[in-house]
Amino acid sequence: MLGPRLLAALCGALLCASGLRAASGDFCDSSQCLNGGTCLLGQDNTPFYCLCPQGFTGLICNETEKGPCFPNPCHNDAECQVIDDLHRGDVFTQYVCQCPHGYTGTHCEITCAMPLGMETGSIADSQISASSVHLGFMGLQRWAPELARLHRTGIVNAWTASNYDKNPWIQVNLMRKMRVTGVMTQGASRAGSAEYLKTFKVAYSVNGRKFQFIQDAEGTGDKIFVGNMDNNGLKVNLFDFPLEVQYVRLVPIICHRGCTLRFELLGCELNGCAEPLGMKDNTIPDKQITASSIYRTWGLNAFSWYPFYARLDKQGKFNAWTAQTNDASEWLQVDLGFQRQVTGIITQGARDFGHIQYVAAYKVAYSNDSKNWTEYKDQGAIEGKPAPDSSLAPDTLALWPCLASWACCSSSCCSCCPASPGCPSTMASTTPTIPMAGTWAMATAKASSMG
Repeated sequence: MLGPRLLAALCGALLCASGLRAASGDFCDSSQCLNGGTCLLGQDNTPFYCLCPQGFTGLICNETEKGPCFPNPCHNDAECQVIDDLHRGDVFTQYVCQCPHGYTGTHCEITCAMPLGMETGSIADSQISASSVHLGFMGLQRWAPELARLHRTGIVNAWTASNYDKNPWIQVNLMRKMRVTGVMTQGASRAGSAEYLKTFKVAYSVNGRKFQFIQDAEGTGDKIFVGNMDNNGLKVNLFDFPLEVQYVRLVPIICHRGCTLRFELLGCELNGCAEPLGMKDNTIPDKQITASSIYRTWGLNAFSWYPFYARLDKQGKFNAWTAQTNDASEWLQVDLGFQRQVTGIITQGARDFGHIQYVAAYKVAYSNDSKNWTEYKDQGAIEGKPAPDSSLAPDTLALWPCLASWACCSSSCCSCCPASPGCPSTMASTTPTIPMAGTWAMATAKASSMG
């Protein structure tokens, strides 16, 4: 049986329909609307309508409004917050997702806490600078900024500021704007004693000239990050909000014995994608990796360096692809299975019975049918672009590094993703984007040898 308020609403609708009410837009008997709704006269075939208070909806405000946050549209346990219509400004979404640390994107769908390349060497020595350098043992030991790489070993294995530096800092130039979400720090041992940063600040810049510090949650001053407690443990500090910057600077505040640091920046690409496609983890199967030739040590099939060995960080005596000859006609090819947007390549050398081998330079071509190939070129260039020489060690991961070759030997990894933005990145050098392609090939353009 219908309730009295619903009957009143239906009765009011009939009265309005019979023309016993005023013009459209005038108020009518609000008892027709439930839950405190305001009754307004309608027009045409609508006798009246109810202006419902917040939290209610429906023809007569008889339904509870669940809102844009139900069900929660945010991913990774992010909190959905409804935006008040009165304070929306130029924001036209009905909600925002408050992402947990390490995630970003409209719906917190993007993982953004990947190492950016300090430890792997993707961030080159030339990208790291500091306010000063400590010179130890009669000036023979140089604790330089380029040594400030996580887990670096050796007697001199970190950056240390000069004892006379009253305002020390170390900074990284990422070469382009990236999304930086945190930092991982580590101390080191110098002259047998532990040294590390107890506390520090983080400053950032888009141009390398004007820096500003990350502020505390209250916005009352620079945020002080808690550092390490010993020389070898790791301390992760994730920022409250991601930074979209090119330069990141760490400023020691309190140091134990000396301001000594090894560190890694965490984050992801600002735009585009740089997620490994599957050479390393075997997502790309062996049959999709081919080459112009195969080198066989001593001519024995059992000692063959097959194309599908060209996987990053592969272990074993035979752990890379090696071409039969050391010339520019050799190539390695990967069938991606379907169209992907390729943004870069990581390469790595290997050893053949003690001999260091790596590709010194190469060109990249791409195709959608494996028959018609296009060389990757800089905009406006006539010739294809060879990747530049690099002085990185053969075991170092780098983007476009052109690492290897005594005989053309290479482990490689395609960095790309499906045609959608927002993939996390482990790389920090400038990355050209290769158009959509289903197959790519790396052709050796120059080779060199090392001892």
